Amino acid sequence: PLPLLPTLPPLLLHLCPLSPNVCALQQVMGTKKKYFSTCRNWYKGSICGKKAVVLYECCPGYMKLEGMKGCPAVAPIDHVYGTLGLVKASTTQQYSDLSKMREEIEGKGSFTMFTPSNEAWDLLDPEVRGALVSNVNVELYNALHYHMVNRRMLTKDLKNDMSITSMYNNMGLYINHYSNGIVTVNCARIIHGNQVATNGVVHVIDRVITVVGNTIKDILEVNEDLSSFSAVALASGVMDKMGQPGHFTLFAPTNEAMENLGASFLERIMGDKAVIGALVDYHLLNSVQCSEAIMAGSVYETVEGSTIEIGCDGDSLTVNGIKMVLKKDIVTSNGVIHLIDKVLIPDSAKEVMELFGESQSTFSDMVSELGLSAAMKPETEYTLLAPLNPAFSDEVMSIDQSVLKVILENHILKLKHTLSELYNGQLLETISGKLLRVFIYRTAVCIENACMVRGSKEGSNGALHLMRSLIKPAQTTIYELLISDGRFNIFLSLMESAGLTELLKQEGSYTVFAPTDEAFDGLTEQDITMLTSDVNVLRTILLYHFSNGVFINGGLEGGVTNLLKTIQGHNLHVLSVNNSISVNSVDVPDIDLMATNGVTHVVKNILYPGDLPVGREDLLVLLKRLIKYIQIKYVSGFSYTEIPLTFISKCIIIMIMTALMVSEH
Repeated sequence: PLPLLPTLPPLLLHLCPLSPNVCALQQVMGTKKKYFSTCRNWYKGSICGKKAVVLYECCPGYMKLEGMKGCPAVAPIDHVYGTLGLVKASTTQQYSDLSKMREEIEGKGSFTMFTPSNEAWDLLDPEVRGALVSNVNVELYNALHYHMVNRRMLTKDLKNDMSITSMYNNMGLYINHYSNGIVTVNCARIIHGNQVATNGVVHVIDRVITVVGNTIKDILEVNEDLSSFSAVALASGVMDKMGQPGHFTLFAPTNEAMENLGASFLERIMGDKAVIGALVDYHLLNSVQCSEAIMAGSVYETVEGSTIEIGCDGDSLTVNGIKMVLKKDIVTSNGVIHLIDKVLIPDSAKEVMELFGESQSTFSDMVSELGLSAAMKPETEYTLLAPLNPAFSDEVMSIDQSVLKVILENHILKLKHTLSELYNGQLLETISGKLLRVFIYRTAVCIENACMVRGSKEGSNGALHLMRSLIKPAQTTIYELLISDGRFNIFLSLMESAGLTELLKQEGSYTVFAPTDEAFDGLTEQDITMLTSDVNVLRTILLYHFSNGVFINGGLEGGVTNLLKTIQGHNLHVLSVNNSISVNSVDVPDIDLMATNGVTHVVKNILYPGDLPVGREDLLVLLKRLIKYIQIKYVSGFSYTEIPLTFISKCIIIMIMTALMVSEH
């Protein structure tokens, strides 16, 4: 046994002995609420956002002795009636006397009694309590029998979603045993469990429980304050499910909550069974979540498929962080209902324009101001690619509105494109008729130059994806881009000498690390002649700067080396950190120059594979002069493998035509 240390962190334990036969529990400060639970919750130190202090009490059945540590004494166990006194359930003892049930629970048998604490009896409605006490031989007797089971059941025997038969007319008791160690009976929490008796066991619960016979559907049909939600549930086809056996939690909006939605919203969704079905299912969980089992915020999947967070703040339940629960724990035979004062609306029941969040408010405002929202009607499916607010810099906002409108049109797609349906190389058509390319990477999804951030949403008539930056569709090929830039004259000349210019012009998806003229500083005419005299050498060097596929900075996995296989055959080692990249340890000053057939990253060095030797001394001298960031190996007589130009479209056509001509002759 561990010593009893006052410096221990707050504990939340269920029968975790400390000193001899001492158990720790937490009490919420300012209340009488105490919790036993599993040891995994020690560190939290709070319950429902309220500070909790640690108490140490004798474990069930043990007692203190003056002058001795812990709880070293144990008394012989008593029958159930006597055990009620031991657990300080004197009101239940008294009522057992009054109802003539004492003889039964002192006698032969094996019983489990879920006894309300004295405080639980005091919380009972005075009228209900008065009716019980005024008819002790029937009503009180039956009520106590409903708290009993005709066999001994310890908390370890009480399994989640179990229903057991009570001793009153074989009516059911509904058990939930949660992962945090809390056990409930008809949503009443066991606050002191496993007090063993000679003829059974006693568990103390925090409220008086009443007979349960209705399903969730039954409650919806008879509760007048839920008539509006009931009508929607009926129209959606979900009502029947809530009348079937199961283990559900329903957050049921009151009539006032439904009215606050507005008549236009209700009128719009009532015409679409799929939408109202999603709305109702978003209020329904496939598990029973009693309020007393909620000790902190937890995320649960709804029947609709998306999630909600159920938490607590003091005695209040919260949903998605908002206090909205008016009445807790209406227990039914197939679950529990909590009444709420707000309707929960899933994304799937919203139109796309209703999916905007604060982080995309600028885009939302601009779409409205520039008249683009008029094209997005409820009956039309579309997709919004919404840049986050920082994308709209002062420079962007100063652009002429007619130009800005064209830019924003690139962010509105025809048709609904969900994240799971996107694939690499896919072309997405905008409302202005432009085609945008999709690039799929290990850890990112990008459209043209802009990559998505987490938070995609799917609405009833489309989808919303969050973009890190504005989308700028490419207008020119890599060749046209390099020509107009003016910094790549030597690279372009060498590409022409190597017969590779077509690679820069043809359709495809390429990444090129293009060296500027500065990378060739010190290169003489004689050097250029040497390079161009052996086309295989030149192609080997140049094609090491090309990779198949479009790899933009946002698509590279950050903090690790990305290996990009080049057309030459060896790998480029690309590292992406924040908003910059390096290749083979060389800085890349300009990145993501988008083209219709790929992307260009600018380098000021010639790239060369570190593990590829050189077999000519004159070439070695030249390359060492140009490439200083690696030690190039010399292997006498080594020659480069010839690279067939099968990746160049014109070469393929010429090869096919030549083959045809040969076959004809």
